[in-house]
Parts: sequence; C-alpha cells; structure tokens
Amino acid sequence: MIKELQIRVSPQVAATERLLKNYLADECGIDARTINAMRILKRSIDARQRNVFVNLKVRMYVNEQPSDDEYGYTTYGDVSYAKTIIVVGAGPGGLFAALKAIERGYRPIVLERGKNVRERKKDLSAITKTQRVDSESNYCFGEGGAGAYSDGKLYTRSKKRGDIEKILNVFCQHGASTAILADAHPHIGTDKLPAVIEAMRNTIIRSGGEVHFQTKMTSLVLDSDEVVGVEAVDLVNGLQKTFRGPVVLATGHSARDVYCYLFSAGIDMEAKGIAVGVRLEHPSLLIDQIQYHNKLGRGKYLPAAEYSFVTQVEGRGVYSFCMCPGGFVIPAATDKEQIVVNGMSPCNRGTQWSNSGMVVEIRPEDINGEDVLKVMRFQEQTERDCWINGNMRQTAPAQRMVDFVNSKLSYDLPKSSYAPGLISSPLHFWLPPIITKRLQQGFRKFGGMSHGFLTNEAVLLAVETRTSSPVRILRDRETLQHIRFRGLFPCGEGAGYAGGIVSAGIDGERCADAAAQYLDGIS
Repeated sequence: MIKELQIRVSPQVAATERLLKNYLADECGIDARTINAMRILKRSIDARQRNVFVNLKVRMYVNEQPSDDEYGYTTYGDVSYAKTIIVVGAGPGGLFAALKAIERGYRPIVLERGKNVRERKKDLSAITKTQRVDSESNYCFGEGGAGAYSDGKLYTRSKKRGDIEKILNVFCQHGASTAILADAHPHIGTDKLPAVIEAMRNTIIRSGGEVHFQTKMTSLVLDSDEVVGVEAVDLVNGLQKTFRGPVVLATGHSARDVYCYLFSAGIDMEAKGIAVGVRLEHPSLLIDQIQYHNKLGRGKYLPAAEYSFVTQVEGRGVYSFCMCPGGFVIPAATDKEQIVVNGMSPCNRGTQWSNSGMVVEIRPEDINGEDVLKVMRFQEQTERDCWINGNMRQTAPAQRMVDFVNSKLSYDLPKSSYAPGLISSPLHFWLPPIITKRLQQGFRKFGGMSHGFLTNEAVLLAVETRTSSPVRILRDRETLQHIRFRGLFPCGEGAGYAGGIVSAGIDGERCADAAAQYLDGIS
C-alpha cells in the first residue's frame, strides 16, 4: 500500500527517520516495521509562533518497495546531424534551451563569452587577490551564468507548476539532491551547482550539440527581416566565426555591450524597471534568534533562518531580495571602475553571516530622458560612484545599519564575509536620494515588524544593482520571436522575461520550443 499524509511535526521528528516513521505509524494505526520506505514530497518550516513546526507531505510505502524513480527522467537522443539552433549564453536560460532543443530533435550550438564553470573559479578568486575584475570571466559571465557562483537558489513565484517541476527534475537528473523537489525554497548551493552544470554541458555534447567557451557574439547575421545566425569572436585567438541558425539570445542581465549593440542595430527594446539598493549583512545567529524566537538560535534540527520583508515607501516598493542565510557577500562587478555586491550560500548554509539585498523599486519614469538605455546608464553611474567611494578598489563602501538610518557616519565596522574588504562610507550621503530616503524609512518599518532586526550589529554594503535586466527586448507573446525580426528569440533574464534560475530555465525551454516550431515551419 502507498499512502500520502500531510503532517505537522517538531523539527526533531522531521529530521530523524526513526522518529518520523514512528509518528506516521501512530497516525495510521499500523506497525512501524511495515513501513519499508518514506519519501518527503513537500517540506516547509512554520516559524510564525514561538514553537516552530515543520510541515511535511510524506509518501509511505507499507509492505511494498518504492520504485527507483525519485524524479522524472528526460531522454536526450542523438542530434549530431540535425538542423542547428544557436544559443547565445550558457546561463540557466541558455542551458535549458539547449537541452530542450535536443528533446525536440535539433542540434544546439551554445556560445559562451566566459570560461567553463571550473575555470571561472580561478578568476573569481583573483578579484580578492588583485582587486581587479576580468570583464569576460566573473561572477556574472561564464558557464552557469550569474547563478552558478551566486547561490543557486531555485525559488520562484511562477505559477507554472508543471514547468517548475520539469526544471527541478532536470537538475536532479544531472546530480542535484532530490531534496530540491520537496523543499518550499529549494537550494542547490554554490559549492554543489558547478558539478550539476558540468553534467548538463556533458549531456549537450554527448547528444551531438556543441558548447564554445570564450566565444563572444559580436553581431547578428540578418537577411532582410530574418535573423539567420550570429557572428562571434574567439577571445583566445581573435578569430571571427559565423554560426548559422535561428538564435535564442540568452545573454543574462549584465551584458551591457549586447544591449548597446542591439540598440545600434535597430533591435526593438524598451527601458524596464529594476531595483537598486545594498546588501544587508547580519550575524546568522542573530537572524536565527529573531526568526525562531529562541535565544539559542536554530538549534540542532533547523536550517539557517530566512526572512522576507516588503513595504511601500512614497509609492515605490522597498523589499528584501535574494536572501542568503549562512552565506557570503561577493563582488559581482563585470568591468573595471565599478563595484557591485551580491550574495551566495554554500549548500549547508553554515557561515556565521546571513545577508540579503535590500532594494528600492526604480521605474523608467524615475530617470530623466527618453533613452531606451537610460536605466542601464543609471546602473552604471551608481556602480561607478560606488567604486570611487570604495577607494577605487573592490573594497565595498559600508555603513552600520542604525547609523545609516540616522544619517550618521560609522567610525568602525563589524567583521564581514566580504573578502575584498570594507571601507566606512556615508552611504546616506552619496547614494541617490530616491534610494536612501526610502531605504531609511523601510528599515524603520522592518525594525518595527521584527524586534532586533534594526541593529548596528548589521552592516550595509554598497551597491546592489543587478537585480534584473534594465531593458526588455520586445518579442511576440505567442511565437516568442522578436516583434520585427523572425528567427530571433530573446530569452531569460537578459531579455527581461525571467527573474532567477528556475524562471530563466522555464523561459529557455519555451524559447527552444518556439525555435523548433519555427524550424518545423520552414523545413
């Protein structure tokens, strides 16, 4: 017999197989020895009251054995001699587009300006050692995209549940823990995700696809109103190459040179709103104490605590973004003379710090001018101001939380996870007023919602700007092709149609499906 139950148990019971089995047996009035296996289908933590509980949906196998299939398995056939689909970018949008192209019987050719996921790691380490950023290999550019080394969270508010489950299943097929299928806020972890990405790349190559690293798209190949391929340069030897086929453009939200090229080439785009602010870092023990209502923190059986805040200040949203419990703050700039901060967590979320973006909604109408790229220019200027105030290095300008709210300089700073170092700076003075005034009011509100959250034990690091794409590349709602150029499929975060690993993966699959239908129609 297979039986599924929804239960609410203590963290100790949820984390201990023997206790959980006994609990289920008591609930069902059966002998615990008849339960041959259990699978957690859904798991979430309820910390709204002083006593913390874990909500579980459990599948029990009573007097029978479970199947080996813990996740849906996708078969990828040989497409070595099939027609090609060009995928520009090897982030989640591009990787899932390539895998879906194989499912549809087409051969993907993936072009990635950065290095493979392992080689990237050396360049990331060099940022701290040299205080310099490699403009082609950094926390945003390279195999796996921005998510590969900035946390690997898989939470999305998308309502396309079937699509979400497919994305998670593909991750599991390539080595991710099946825990991501159950957790309310699934997370692979920055230390585990690179191996999963490598396995996805190997599937693409084994099926007959191609993956070219350090190969940067320089232009689209146009035939009247049709995109028929791309021109690219090999960054190692400088050779120009042409790749033919419809193009899934999945370059990520930081490829500003791509936006400039598209604008000059007459590819229709529009300015899009973003969110800008800071990284807020607390001691993880403090966040655990606040969220779990316990001076001892999380204890033995609970994970590092998360939080989520949102409010409205003067007609704009102020909210926490990309919360990283037990994580690090990282330098996420993509070029010289800029500072950008982001957050990440290892799989165990075990560091002594917890951080999140604290950002303010910025709409195109908040910035003067009619330039399609004006929001991107605002990003650039804010990052350059940060670099100047960071002593023209990757040392992040920083300020204690209460000092910021009170517009007061911090004369010293707490210890931080940010490896390049901090420099005390009056963020309230030089950040744009449309950000600082709203953040100050937002922090006061959040401190009122959660006692102990507004504290000088917490530090603000500037500046968080890469929350989403500053433009949207216009595409047809039905065909997903560019509104004017056939054969071009703007995809994922960089095109303005996704916001995170899972939603980018979903959009990658949709764009590859659309490209396959396009090829089906012209064959």
